[in-house]
Amino acid sequence: MTIAKSSPLGITSLPDHTQLPDSDGTFVKNFQEHPQSILLTDSIKPTLEQLHPDGQYAIGQDCGIYWRLTDPPERGAECPDWFYVANVPPSLDGQFRRSYVLWQEFIPPLIAIEFVSGDGSEERDRTPLSQMGQDRQKPGKFWVYEQVIRPGFYAIYEVQRASVEVYHLIENHYELVRANKRGHYPIEPMGVELGIWQGCYGNVELPWLRWWDSAGNLLLTGEERAVIERQRAEQAEQRVEQAEIELQQERQRAEAERQRAERLAELLRAQGINPDEF
Repeated sequence: MTIAKSSPLGITSLPDHTQLPDSDGTFVKNFQEHPQSILLTDSIKPTLEQLHPDGQYAIGQDCGIYWRLTDPPERGAECPDWFYVANVPPSLDGQFRRSYVLWQEFIPPLIAIEFVSGDGSEERDRTPLSQMGQDRQKPGKFWVYEQVIRPGFYAIYEVQRASVEVYHLIENHYELVRANKRGHYPIEPMGVELGIWQGCYGNVELPWLRWWDSAGNLLLTGEERAVIERQRAEQAEQRVEQAEIELQQERQRAEAERQRAERLAELLRAQGINPDEF
């Protein structure tokens, strides 16, 4: 595959997202990864829409971030399971991005998240580029994120351990973020927290990775919001129905009282007593 092109002046330029592979030929490692990505995206969208009323942001799900020209090109890319970039257009030249190319866009992701499918050593590998040899084609993933791609936050999520590690880039190196009193990890530029939620999503009960707002309220998916709105509508309808029942009961009580009063008046009249004089 050609990884460079020539301009009309004969100057070689770097390839863009349309010229680089959008897959390395592997497939998602388990059934949980795809719904986990959707869960993160679906629940964070209302927050991002508030942060970016102009719509200028991008989310990548199992999408390559190219940081280095290599042959084959895939060796110069990392593929976070989920990442978010602030203040970039959602598409380029009217096309969805096939990948995110650092030399084309320059802005690093604000957060990148890896879903561990093995023992986590790959996601924590700090082997630098300088130690690559014939038996090693790529530097360590942790090193690439920390030293080259440089997302402000890097999270390592392990569903088997029901845990997540969050690192914050401070003075050119990652420092482990401490959990707050809720057991969540603040991502302050986004105004959210990241943590583990034990529950059922789709039809699977797992310790899912989820977002909360800064007050500790779980950020809901569109389906969850719809369920709550439906429950609220049903409760409102039930309150109206209950109010109608109570009104009908009150009318029945009033009618029964009226009829009792009429019977009493008739009884008094039968005894020669005028009830209107009371």
